[in-house]
Amino acid sequence: MGWNGVKKRGIKLKFTKVASVLTGVAMLAVVAAGCGSTTKTNTNEIKIGANFELTGGVAQYGQSAANGIKLAFEEANAKGGVLGKKLVLVSADNKSEPSESANAITKLITRDKVVAVLGPAASSNVLATVQVAEDNKIPLLTPTGTNPKITFENGKVRKYVFRSCFIDPFQGTVMANFAAKSLKAKTAAIYVDSSSDYSKGLATIFEQSFVKNGGKIVTQEAFLQKDQDYKATLTKIKATNPDVIYIPAYYEEVSKIIKQARELGITVPLLGTDGWDSPKLAEIAGAKALNNTFFSNHYSAQDKDPRVQKFVAAYKKKYNQEPDALAVLGYDGALMMIDAIKRANSADPAKIRDALEKTAKLQVVTGVLSLDSKHDPVKSAIIIEMKDGKQTFREKINP
Repeated sequence: MGWNGVKKRGIKLKFTKVASVLTGVAMLAVVAAGCGSTTKTNTNEIKIGANFELTGGVAQYGQSAANGIKLAFEEANAKGGVLGKKLVLVSADNKSEPSESANAITKLITRDKVVAVLGPAASSNVLATVQVAEDNKIPLLTPTGTNPKITFENGKVRKYVFRSCFIDPFQGTVMANFAAKSLKAKTAAIYVDSSSDYSKGLATIFEQSFVKNGGKIVTQEAFLQKDQDYKATLTKIKATNPDVIYIPAYYEEVSKIIKQARELGITVPLLGTDGWDSPKLAEIAGAKALNNTFFSNHYSAQDKDPRVQKFVAAYKKKYNQEPDALAVLGYDGALMMIDAIKRANSADPAKIRDALEKTAKLQVVTGVLSLDSKHDPVKSAIIIEMKDGKQTFREKINP
């Protein structure tokens, strides 16, 4: 159902001469009034929406982020909640689709009456929800959406939209600098997902930064989400003999691209983004194929920081698996929302919005987080190197 369909879901009642219909309508009105009053008078809960990709193409991301949020909420509730109230997470599955993301946030706001929304994970899905949040004046915080347009577009800051992760320009610049300075690359090829705002934005920033460092982009090829055979375009890329290949995309396609690239004899370093972060990358691509690949990320489980290790231990205990970057970002996003509600001393959406905007020097798992004037955090990035199918810490890049 689209946005217009959602708006039309209300039942238009017409007068009729049939007494039984009138009686039924009256009974429904009483029930609806009762439900509404329950929502309004339940003062012991603070309802936060979670709009994530629980199924579909990037379900791994949505599930991980949602798990991180659930852990943060459970820990807060175990300590007495927030403002003496229990945090309640109301989840909606956007099925990894922009149109479904708009439907999900609409449901969370209009039917479930949440006071704020966390998510979605993928930038394209976040972009599909921002206007709904703005129109309804409900704070929206994405823990993982990195496209700059999410919070700032056409010279204007979106008043009710925030994020707790670094943005694509920083991430794209980090990888361009790493390619030029750490790997000493002089030429690069870019392989972009032309159906993804996330991928296209990162490709643009990488190209600008790499050229600024004195490098040359020898070719740029494109693919589409859900493609299966990449060998034709990879053969074209191979013919240009680049020093590195930058692939800003999500793990589902990237894993197949890497596997097929190695099968074609492409041995140069393959570079990527936080979209690579998934256990499925090694499962599909194969451990050997991933050697000599690098990607930018928000944290590393190998980081010796006590906060990181404490989070990793808690997450493993609850979910019996090591947390990926999406999990820790979901957790940090939840911490940012909890902090804002505490400082607002209220569950009123407008007051939460004001508090979010003033977030400064907040200690989270991935570092110290402060928001700039565009509602974007200033924080560090990590370079991950894959070795024998496992993530290893390569270096940390500060803003």
